[in-house]
Amino acid sequence: MCTSISWTKGDHYFGRNLDLEGSFGEGVTVVPRNYQWKFKKVSSPRIGRAMIGMATVQDGYPLFYDAVNENGLSMSGLNFPKNAVYRRPQSKKFNLAPYEFIPYVLLTCKNLAEARELIKEVELIDEPFGKGLPLTPLHFMISDKTGSIVAEPTAEGLKIYENPVGVLTNNPPFPMQLSKLNDYLNLTPYEPTSRFSENLQLTAYSRGMGALGLPGDSSSASRFARAVFARANIVSGESEEEKVGAFFHMLENVAMVRGCVRLKENLYEETVYSSCCNTDRGIYYYTTYKEGAIHAVDLHRTDLEGTMPAFYPIANTQTIKFDN
Repeated sequence: MCTSISWTKGDHYFGRNLDLEGSFGEGVTVVPRNYQWKFKKVSSPRIGRAMIGMATVQDGYPLFYDAVNENGLSMSGLNFPKNAVYRRPQSKKFNLAPYEFIPYVLLTCKNLAEARELIKEVELIDEPFGKGLPLTPLHFMISDKTGSIVAEPTAEGLKIYENPVGVLTNNPPFPMQLSKLNDYLNLTPYEPTSRFSENLQLTAYSRGMGALGLPGDSSSASRFARAVFARANIVSGESEEEKVGAFFHMLENVAMVRGCVRLKENLYEETVYSSCCNTDRGIYYYTTYKEGAIHAVDLHRTDLEGTMPAFYPIANTQTIKFDN
């Protein structure tokens, strides 16, 4: 289970929680412009765009969970079990394996408008990376500072939806996620007024009762509502530190606490990492379940004209600062 958020406050920020039962050796990965991408069914785009994101690297190939290109276009893949359908290759389509989708879009497109047009011609096909790495059912959020869209592979092909709330979780399909927000149309960050009965004088006995009814469980539909509410109402200062801090607070609001979702004996969901990328500046910030301090990797402090990815393993040891 995962949550992805796109948020613009001056600069554009894009990030996500990766919620899994364990780590797969991921790290912040910078792919330079001259890296030779190889795709199974299509030619690599001639334009080489650098990108930064979180990936597991297999045989020198970055398998991105989320990434941002040097133009500020961002993309994440989230688990979409029992709903994602990968089809056979289609004629006159860009046939891409699911793991190829993020790099192909970020190589080809410099902004969301170009991505919208490209994705209309994409088919996500039933093609795993290799032995021991089966297909993962995914849907995707693509964003820049102008907005967001969601792409979902279905039996009819790749569906594209405008995303007015800048949030994506897992199931149900995105139109149903949006529709469920109608259940919470009375919620407010302000102190509520009584509508229960004209004959009863009811008053709030606690701060925060305007959002009474906002779901607090870990299901994807509940996390979606909670993340949308936080994103719509969060207040932040203007410094980079304050905005990055605010973004991580939104993600903390929907993070998975190890032990609260039990998959089987001694196997639990946890937020393996949380990320926030300033897509205008190319700075990728992250925290992990075992390290609450914010770490950062700057795209522009690496050799963008190189040929091999730079890989920065994520921090997994908690640091504690004593003030005395």
